[in-house]
Amino acid sequence: MLDISKSIKILDDSDISDNILHYTYNTKHLISLINSGIDKEDSLYLSSYRSFEGEVFENFIYEKLLRYAEQTPEVDKFILKGYHQDRIKSHPNTLSISEKQQIVYRTKTREISEFDAMIITKNKELYFVEMTLVKSVLKLRKRLRKKKALLEIIFPDYTIKALIILNEGATGTKQFPDYCKVWFTNEFSAKNVLEYITKKSSKNLKPKELINSSKMVEADTLTVHPFRYYNVMIWITKTLRGHKKHVLDMYFLMNFKVQRYHDLYNKFYIGYMSVSEARNILDIDDDYVENQKVVVAIEKKHSSEIVLTYYIQLGRKKLFLYSFNDDNVMSKEKKDPYGITVTEVFHISKFMNNSYELSFQQIKTIKKLLKYNFENSNN
Repeated sequence: MLDISKSIKILDDSDISDNILHYTYNTKHLISLINSGIDKEDSLYLSSYRSFEGEVFENFIYEKLLRYAEQTPEVDKFILKGYHQDRIKSHPNTLSISEKQQIVYRTKTREISEFDAMIITKNKELYFVEMTLVKSVLKLRKRLRKKKALLEIIFPDYTIKALIILNEGATGTKQFPDYCKVWFTNEFSAKNVLEYITKKSSKNLKPKELINSSKMVEADTLTVHPFRYYNVMIWITKTLRGHKKHVLDMYFLMNFKVQRYHDLYNKFYIGYMSVSEARNILDIDDDYVENQKVVVAIEKKHSSEIVLTYYIQLGRKKLFLYSFNDDNVMSKEKKDPYGITVTEVFHISKFMNNSYELSFQQIKTIKKLLKYNFENSNN
């Protein structure tokens, strides 16, 4: 069990030299606002400053964790990033360092997850670290499940846990899963870093202080269990639809190993509908051509309820998501053209032949199966 040190708790900066001033910060917009004479209570300034302060907090805590790992006997390995390592190239299907010098796992073309820090203990626990200044941790809780699932898949011999580092006053922490360890620090301020950036001539920096310890390892030196993102995605689609009698193999879907993949992918693709069949469910544009596929997915909500969602791809980078809220009100959302969902739908659409076409009646059956399963799993 990792316990917070007093030095981290009080945000003592006496042991990190000028290290946080050596990082590169995304301050172009913030400095332009400052130079324009903007009121510091203006929402534009506050939003930009909070983003900057979050960057500084992450780097500050990372520097403190480096020293914590070196001094804590139960820590076996600590993953290097930033200027503490020199392999600034991300590799597919393994942990590596991105061009932004962050710890990432990626496919050939898309980043799957990013980790603020990573600690491995001598009793085979792997902690991924999340550090943030936000006061409400709802969005953070949603990210945890995906990251834990990925690490369980690629590091099956470790017990995966999360270390969450927050400022005092953060709310919603009692709703974290039991694999989370939460540390609270004093209130953090990045004013001194901003002052240095805006008045560089006022301070001569001390050299970077690097930690020389056998515990410090490069991300790509860790051995990961083989995992091919798109191969697994297609295998799941084929098996879900491969039952001889049922439109969806619910026994396979609810297997705990498959649900771990569901936590990672968030959605499984199960087939497609024609535009004419989809109009029985969706309020979609009249100008769609009849051979346009409406790709159907089963998405796992944060509550673990599994619901149907629908995707229409009009070009390589143009994808729309159709979904329904708890009151059955439909919404239409344009997906990030550079996000992984766009690539997934493009990939799965090419794979699915006519045997994956779904009728309106089959969709109704799948809805009933999912609803029945969720209601019975909560009884």
